[in-house]
Amino acid sequence: MKPVRNHLLLLLTILFFACTKELFTNDSSAVLTTSVDTLHFDTVFTSTGSTSQFIKIYNDNTKGLKISSVRLFGGSSSPFKINVDGTTGPQVNNTDVLADDSVYIYVTVSINPTSANLPFLVRDSIEISYNGNKKIVQLDAYGRNGHFFRNKIIKTSEVWNNDLPYVILGGIIVDSNATLTINKGCTVYSHADAPFIINGTLQVNGEKFDSTRITFTGDRLDEPYSGFPASYPGLIFTDVSKNNVINYAIIKNAYQGIVVAEPSSGTKLTLNETIIDNAYDAGILAINTSINARNVLVSNCGKNILLVGGGNYNFTHCTAATYSTNYIQHKDPVLVVTNYLSNTANNLNAVFRNCIFWGDANGIVNDEAVVLKKGTTSFSVVFDQVLWRVQTIPANSTINGAINNQSPLFDTINTAEKVYSFRLKDNSPAIDKGLNTGLSIDLDGNPRPIGTKPDLGAYEKQ
Repeated sequence: MKPVRNHLLLLLTILFFACTKELFTNDSSAVLTTSVDTLHFDTVFTSTGSTSQFIKIYNDNTKGLKISSVRLFGGSSSPFKINVDGTTGPQVNNTDVLADDSVYIYVTVSINPTSANLPFLVRDSIEISYNGNKKIVQLDAYGRNGHFFRNKIIKTSEVWNNDLPYVILGGIIVDSNATLTINKGCTVYSHADAPFIINGTLQVNGEKFDSTRITFTGDRLDEPYSGFPASYPGLIFTDVSKNNVINYAIIKNAYQGIVVAEPSSGTKLTLNETIIDNAYDAGILAINTSINARNVLVSNCGKNILLVGGGNYNFTHCTAATYSTNYIQHKDPVLVVTNYLSNTANNLNAVFRNCIFWGDANGIVNDEAVVLKKGTTSFSVVFDQVLWRVQTIPANSTINGAINNQSPLFDTINTAEKVYSFRLKDNSPAIDKGLNTGLSIDLDGNPRPIGTKPDLGAYEKQ
């Protein structure tokens, strides 16, 4: 029986190798394809690296192919790194691709700092060798230098100017005795784990033009992440912070755009000509504090304006509007005002003048402005000339003129293309319906009429 068993084993071995040989081809006419011919990386900050992208290698042949090598032309000195199905480069040999199957090449890039202010380009190529053939995939990435701060504490007053972007890693704290002044044109990029905490004072000195506004956003500039909400925690003004002023800023893609906690003497935060957009949770979360806001747009946030636990608030010519997006569903009112937090009630004084409170008619939110009261503390909420979507007029409030449930007719709302302009169309019911407040400009820095009725909301129709 032993010779028969040995012969059977030999036969099976021969059949195995014969089948294996037929499963793969070394024919030079067999073709591999790739998902891209060039892999582009958007702007990558020097010193922070990048997330991976990938290239997919397809084998559409009826037999498998053996890739003899996948290599970076730049070798180990390349700014790019590769990983082929779990094996790291710069060169990976002997990779099998079965018939009608594929493998992945994961690519990351890390760019060394330079003194350059403007973005610069780095390039390399990947060579894929198989069956005597060579296929090339180009790689390119834009790198940008910046001021990098990791777990930084500003203990003495400091000024940031627009020479390079500011990149925050791990977080930044403005100490209670310090003032951070950010001048026109600066852009501040924060990592996902990097809150911007102000114990002292923040002075943001933007100006009206796009190039001179000051932008706060996340540091993921690659698609699709550049438009994600909750890219970083946001700006947090603590209970000991004081005398903060933000002029002509854009605060976007945060978890919470602005958080202001507890009162201070005088106005704790002044917001002028500022946009807060695409915050996953609250655009403005204020807890028993004091805010003066004029020409402020809070758009497409989970909860646009949330004022809780009492406080003192004055919002003039502001627009709070949300339309459901792929990232945020509109399911909360764009304005909620309360004099309590948990079981503690405080004094509340809030005035909303010449404002718009609006959201898409998705059947979830019936009232875009909600006012809630507990206890017997001092309580005053006034709406002077507003346009809003409400089925029930806010209780506990004084309303001096309101346009109910008439669309403000914003200039452009295109959720499919992610295009939003909250300026007003020519026939908007918000035009010439405001009270004269003496405010001479709008959110764009364009003139408002003095002595005649202005438009409602953050923008004046020009």
